[in-house]
Amino acid sequence: MTNLSQDPKAISGDFDGRFGDFGGRYIPESLNHAVVELERTFNEAWADPEFMATYLSILNSYGGRPSPVTKCNNLSRSLGIELYLKREDLNHTGSHKINNVIGQALLTKRMGKTRIIAETGAGQHGVATATAAALLGLKCTVYMGELDTERQALNVFRMKLLGSEVVAVTSGSRTLKDAINEAMREWVACVEDTHYCIGSVMGPHPYPYMVRQFQKIIGEEARPQINALIGNDPDFVIACVGGGSNAAGTFHAFVESRSALIGVEPAGGAAVGRGVPGVIHGMRSQFLQDEFGQLQEAHSVSAGLDYPGVGPEHSYLSAIGRAQYESVNDEEVLSAFQLLARSEGIIPALEPAHGLAYIVREAGKAIPFGSSVLLTMSGRGDKDAETVAHMLGYFQ
Repeated sequence: MTNLSQDPKAISGDFDGRFGDFGGRYIPESLNHAVVELERTFNEAWADPEFMATYLSILNSYGGRPSPVTKCNNLSRSLGIELYLKREDLNHTGSHKINNVIGQALLTKRMGKTRIIAETGAGQHGVATATAAALLGLKCTVYMGELDTERQALNVFRMKLLGSEVVAVTSGSRTLKDAINEAMREWVACVEDTHYCIGSVMGPHPYPYMVRQFQKIIGEEARPQINALIGNDPDFVIACVGGGSNAAGTFHAFVESRSALIGVEPAGGAAVGRGVPGVIHGMRSQFLQDEFGQLQEAHSVSAGLDYPGVGPEHSYLSAIGRAQYESVNDEEVLSAFQLLARSEGIIPALEPAHGLAYIVREAGKAIPFGSSVLLTMSGRGDKDAETVAHMLGYFQ
């Protein structure tokens, strides 16, 4: 295993925003002041005990942290492994997204700004951002691809109920990447009073590093929790990857451990598996591109993973061989979605169902029988129930 103890880029991120050859800051001059201000504000806040106390207090008393680790006894027996879930689905708003948006909303107030904008795919980041805005008295606008607003109509209603404006983006593929494009255009026009709350470990520095820092609470809780249950680190730590914030937050605590780190991408959007380096959305990372460098469309049954790129830290961890990235198809995901519900009484979001689909497929193969496996259950399946019901023919 690569020794990362002397490499701050992999374990803590360096402050020029580079993870090896990836990351950086590729933005128009009109946004430079905003991201420099954000970087300075975040660094000051992260070192401020009062800010950190407020942040952690909200996550505990409002967000529901710490989230537990649950052993899947029935699936463990049937698969021949020891399977544990880090239960981010039990957080307020139903996913890991609240960890990041509470931090960024507090930074928005610290910068003296009054409005927050966000992009969203499956709607979980949008709902969490709308929630934080309501809690902290901020105006909020969420950009969402028109196709995703149809797939995730319940989350659109939730955002509106929370007092946020939802803008359906009709350009391009009408999915997550187009929502990001529109949110960035809006940010350029109103940067003085508006903060752009990016939902994943992507975008120009400091976003990939900052979002990872806000999400690393997942792994920092999970490692001692799993050690208390099994007496050591798990053999495998697994999480789904779109942009990759839940995986980055989980992997961080285990990057110097003996655990194998596996990120699971959708087969139709496997940026690590099939992508090539490029500069898009303010960062250098791996993206699905054609021979002319044009961004290709991604596909996933999960709107939250429907992104043709990946966060730069994941590109770096893959490049140095510390993390492995695999993919699963939609049929495998739908099967895993139903399997967890029927076996354990836990309905997962379609995103973490990707991780479970890989585990089910590889139990006894790439994951040897008897292995201990920790999967980050990044969200619950309420938002996906109607979509899956239609796909399975329940409403025909």
